Amino acid sequence: MNATNFPNIIIRKGTQEDIPSMLKLVKELAEYEKAPDEVENTEEKMLEDGFGPQPIYGLIVAELEKKIVGISVYYFRYSTWKGKRLYLEDIVVTESHRGKKIGRMLFNATMQVSLETNCNGMLWQVLDWNTPAIEFYKKYNAHFDGEWINCSLSKLQIQEQLSFAKPD
Repeated sequence: MNATNFPNIIIRKGTQEDIPSMLKLVKELAEYEKAPDEVENTEEKMLEDGFGPQPIYGLIVAELEKKIVGISVYYFRYSTWKGKRLYLEDIVVTESHRGKKIGRMLFNATMQVSLETNCNGMLWQVLDWNTPAIEFYKKYNAHFDGEWINCSLSKLQIQEQLSFAKPD
């Protein structure tokens, strides 16, 4: 996954040793997205979830002079309509290294993973106010779906709902 036009930047599969840098970038992203207190994940959880006996995510890193300056985190999901799809959870480039096409290199490497793993496409979300990211994805002719509404429940909400649930 080495980028020939950018010999100083190495794009490679992430390793366990990259977890501290990964969490640091995730926290930087949370700051950017105005939600710094929302990060609940830990290095220990990331290590188990990505490198334990049943990994649930993949990691691609961008490395410059032995320092991680960007990540792409993805996993696989299944659509009853489309089949196997790659879901890009996050693509993050540290602020001081933006504008050097590192995001493009990570995105291209992630698209390559989707092909190598026989996915029928990939999908992701972008905040409606994140104009730089939206403009980036437009360069790929990405489809923007304004029809679906995102829904979620936190672990606490699930516990509360199940504790109040009564059999019918």
